[in-house]
Amino acid sequence: MEQENVIYIGRKPVMAYCLAVMTALKEDNAEVTLMARGRAISKAVDVAEVVRNQFVSDLAVKSIDIGTEQLDTEEGNSRNISNIAITLVKG
Repeated sequence: MEQENVIYIGRKPVMAYCLAVMTALKEDNAEVTLMARGRAISKAVDVAEVVRNQFVSDLAVKSIDIGTEQLDTEEGNSRNISNIAITLVKG
């Protein structure tokens, strides 16, 4: 069974995640999934575009999945949080 490369996008700078993507793509026909929630969604898109346009020329977007999660707050309320999963494939 093949291990899936998943990179969770958070508060680090964009270039830190770009390095993680390029490291995961060292194999031929490698696949990487960027996952982010909330405000980090725009950073995940930035990472995908920077890697595609500046570092790896034969990288393609395989799929983009979006969704919403309901999380409970400390006050007992529920809150909707958007999420995204961008799958990049080399080759």
